Amino acid sequence: MSKEYLDKVYELTEGGDSRALYAEWAETYEAELAANGYATPTRIATALARFSKDKSAPLLDYGCGTGLSGAALHKAGFTTIDGIDATPEMLEIARTKSVYRNLDLADPAQPAPITPGAHSMITAIGVIGIGAAPLSLFDELMTALPRGGLFAFSFNDHSLEQPEYEAKIMEWTDGGASRLLCREHGDHIPGKDLKSNIYVLEKA
Repeated sequence: MSKEYLDKVYELTEGGDSRALYAEWAETYEAELAANGYATPTRIATALARFSKDKSAPLLDYGCGTGLSGAALHKAGFTTIDGIDATPEMLEIARTKSVYRNLDLADPAQPAPITPGAHSMITAIGVIGIGAAPLSLFDELMTALPRGGLFAFSFNDHSLEQPEYEAKIMEWTDGGASRLLCREHGDHIPGKDLKSNIYVLEKA
């Protein structure tokens, strides 16, 4: 039996160029995740909704993929959602969701294509970690937020085994550059017995 893409993606190195795999995966991505009970988008959308003061304010869904995350955010009440992803095949599917105001293509070899201060909320749902975007993206996204902006994101159990992931959060909170509003451990992909921490940070 051939491996599912979910198995293959966690064999990639952190920060590696995974675009070829995600391009192949685009057509069956949502079905495979649904079959394995992908829970993190709804968990993050629900947590962010608890702390957001204005759900109509611009929200950037970074690494939006096929739009599963945008659909969860829309369902939670957010109305002005922009998406960015590095895989054109994924973005084409995201366009069919009709939940995004704008969708843009990113180049992983370049800085994140974000206008500083343009979004008062940014999400990175299942985006930063092993088999996905590098930890350096964390600083880029936090830097792009205005004062009082919210960053909602997740680290799965594979990433949490590496101490540098939670250490990155402490870099931003220990010196007072941000405030940790939420940290919750729970289901990520139950079909793979994989959990994640979800977080909401407020930039000081």
